[in-house]
Amino acid sequence: MKINEDKMNYSEYFTNRSTDEITKDLIGRPLIFISHGKKLGGYIVEAEAYMGKKDRAAHSYGGRRSPANEGLYRKGGTIYIYSQRQYFFFDVACQEENEPQGILIRAIEPVWGIDEMTQNRNGKNGVLLTNGTAKMMQAFGIHSRNWDLHFLSDSPFAIDLNDENKKVAQKIIASARIGINQSDPIWAKKKLRYYVAGNPYVSNMKKREMREDHGWQRR
Repeated sequence: MKINEDKMNYSEYFTNRSTDEITKDLIGRPLIFISHGKKLGGYIVEAEAYMGKKDRAAHSYGGRRSPANEGLYRKGGTIYIYSQRQYFFFDVACQEENEPQGILIRAIEPVWGIDEMTQNRNGKNGVLLTNGTAKMMQAFGIHSRNWDLHFLSDSPFAIDLNDENKKVAQKIIASARIGINQSDPIWAKKKLRYYVAGNPYVSNMKKREMREDHGWQRR
């Protein structure tokens, strides 16, 4: 599969609907990272929406703005990478400039460059390869915020917006986001995390719930 970014309009895609709708639509789309001329990546199986200034779980809650979260304030389609301790997380800004909403890509089902990604993860493979956003970034070999503030089309990242290349889930589940402060029960419980039911690469997926077909529809 070859991604033709000339046919993609990231600005339109990441601004033409509500952020939660965009997040759900990303499920099943290929996320690619080009590393030293090699294509790494897979299908997005889990993502979370963050709804901006009103969302107590968002980094931009209440209009907070700093160099650390500036990516959220840029136009939809801008990469926002943040770090916690030694771990890095991949987000894409949504909506128009200065409307700081975004999507956290939590997990992918690896397809391209699996050997390279396994090496980047120090030999960890199987579901442990990319079943979490920090693991995914490690698999890509990313250990910095170098691509923060870059627009998708001006970076080594690509999200395939061609529906012909999208995998279709049998069922997409909406649930509460992971790791949200329970001191705010309203936003902690909002169903803004979307994932493929039964896909083993979804973070925290229980073995008894994993499906052999990984939850995808047959073509």
